[in-house]
Amino acid sequence: MNYSELIQLYFERSNALQAYWTLYVVIVGGLLAFSSLRKHPAAATTLIVSVLFALFAYENHGAIQVASSQRLATLEAIKQSGGDASSKLSGLEATLKPATAGSVRTTHLISDLLTIAGLWAMELRRRKMDGTAVSTARV
Repeated sequence: MNYSELIQLYFERSNALQAYWTLYVVIVGGLLAFSSLRKHPAAATTLIVSVLFALFAYENHGAIQVASSQRLATLEAIKQSGGDASSKLSGLEATLKPATAGSVRTTHLISDLLTIAGLWAMELRRRKMDGTAVSTARV
């Protein structure tokens, strides 16, 4: 592959990575919206949603790690190719600074844990409100 093709591949992998993160954000937003709209407590539903989200997050993280690895490998190939001195793209190389695999893993894991904690916090709030409504009605 020549320098120009490597640059194109790098950005194709970046776009794939962005698509995986966008899907992740949409799913998290949908889950939290779904959970916030529920009126009555249902621990079984919250448990099922939590497990399904954890499975999705695991698979999504795997896809993100693969795309990140491919992007890092492409960047290494770009650096080894040395670029074309007359190419306008050669100055671009200095700006290519992808996230490390560790930072991607940490960001995903923290987001996963916060999402599941949010699901359960809303479930506990529903339980508290349901208990308050029942006890007030009895008085």
